[in-house]
Amino acid sequence: MTNSAGPTSLRHHRPFAFYWLARVAGMLAFQMLAVAVGWQIYALTAKPFDLGLVGLFQFLPAILLVLVAGQIADLYDRRLVIRASQLTGAGGVAVLAAATAWGAISKELILAAVFVLGAARAFEQPTMNTLLPATVPTKLLPRAVAASSSATQTAMVVGPAFGGILYIAGPAFVYATCCVLFVLASIFTSLIVIEHVPPKREPLSLDVLFAGFAFIRGNPLVLGAITLDLFAVLLGSVLALLPIFAHDIFQTGPWGLGLLRAAPALGAVATGIVLARWPFRRDVGRIIFIAVAIYGVAVMVFALSSSLVLSIIVLAVLGASDMTSVVLRQTILQLETPDETRGRVNAVNSLFVIASNQLGDFRAGVAAQWFGAVPAVLMGGACAFGVALAWIKFFPDLFRVESYENRR
Repeated sequence: MTNSAGPTSLRHHRPFAFYWLARVAGMLAFQMLAVAVGWQIYALTAKPFDLGLVGLFQFLPAILLVLVAGQIADLYDRRLVIRASQLTGAGGVAVLAAATAWGAISKELILAAVFVLGAARAFEQPTMNTLLPATVPTKLLPRAVAASSSATQTAMVVGPAFGGILYIAGPAFVYATCCVLFVLASIFTSLIVIEHVPPKREPLSLDVLFAGFAFIRGNPLVLGAITLDLFAVLLGSVLALLPIFAHDIFQTGPWGLGLLRAAPALGAVATGIVLARWPFRRDVGRIIFIAVAIYGVAVMVFALSSSLVLSIIVLAVLGASDMTSVVLRQTILQLETPDETRGRVNAVNSLFVIASNQLGDFRAGVAAQWFGAVPAVLMGGACAFGVALAWIKFFPDLFRVESYENRR
C-alpha cells in the first residue's frame, strides 16, 4: 500500500489521478447507458413496470455474484479484476449498439444486455472501492473518498445530459460512445501503479466467503451506515421513473430526461468538491441522519412539483444530501474495515448499494404501475424520511459518532 508519509495533497498522487480518471470514464458510460436504455425501453413498451425490470435485471447478477466478487477482490490483483469488468461492459454495450443499428433491438435483448452489464459491475464496483485506500496515504483517505465520490457524481452530471443530447443521433450512437468510454476506463486502470503486496490467500471455506457479512453484522457502526442507505434509497428511489416525468408530465424529449438525471449529480458534485476541501470534523453521525432526512423531503417535493425548473432544483438538493451521507458513511466503512477483509466487506456493501438502487428502481416501477408515478414517488419520499428517524433509535452509536479522524 502507498506509504502514509509524503505529500498532503491528492494532486501529488499519480495512482489516485489515474484511479479518478478510470472511475469517471466508467461512470460516464453507465450514466449515458441509463438514459439510452430507459428512454428506448419506455419507447418500445410504454410500461412503467418495464422500467422497473431494468433495475431488477441489474440487481440479480449482483446478488448471485457478491460472495465471489468479494473473494476475488481480496485474492487477486484488483486492477486486473477491474479491467476485466470494464472490458466486459464494453462488449455488452457493443451488442446493444449493433442490434439497434441493425433494427434487431427488443425488450428481451436490452434486459439480457443489462444483466451482463450488472454482472460486470458486480465485480467492478466493490473492487474499485477496495483499491481506493491503496492509492493514497491513510491521512488523505477522507479527502480521497470525497474526491472519488465527486468523480462518480461528475460523471452523473455530464453523462445523462450528454447521453440525452447524443440520443438525438440515435441510441446506437450512445451505445457506441459508451463502448469507447469503457475501453478508456480499462486503459486508465492499467496505468495505476501501486506497491502491490499479495494478500494472504486463505483456503476457500464458508467462513471465508461469509467473512464480509460476519464483519458487518458484528460492527454496529458499519451495519447501521450500510442499512440506513439501503432502506432510504430502496424506498425513496425516483430515478427509474424519470422517463415518465420527462415524457408524460413535463412533456420533453430525451434532453429533458438527461437534465433530470443530471440534476442530482450536479448537487452531489458541488457538495463533493466542498467536502474534499473542507471535510466534516464534528457531529458526523448527526449530519448523516440529517442528510438522509433531507433526501426524503426532497423526494416528496419532487413528486408534487409541476415545474421542470423546480424539479431540477429539488433533485439537485436531493443529490447534495445523498452525497453528504455517502462521503461520511463510506469513510466510516473504510476506516472500520481491516485490509485483509476489505474486498469482501466492500462486496457486501456494493450489494446493498446495488440493491438500494436497482431494487429501488424495481419497487418504483411496480408502485407506479399500481398507483401512478406521482403517488409512488410521494410515498417513497415519506418512507425514506421515516427510515432516518427509525435508524436513530435502532443505531444510536452511529448517531452519536462525533469524528472519524482518529478512529484508526
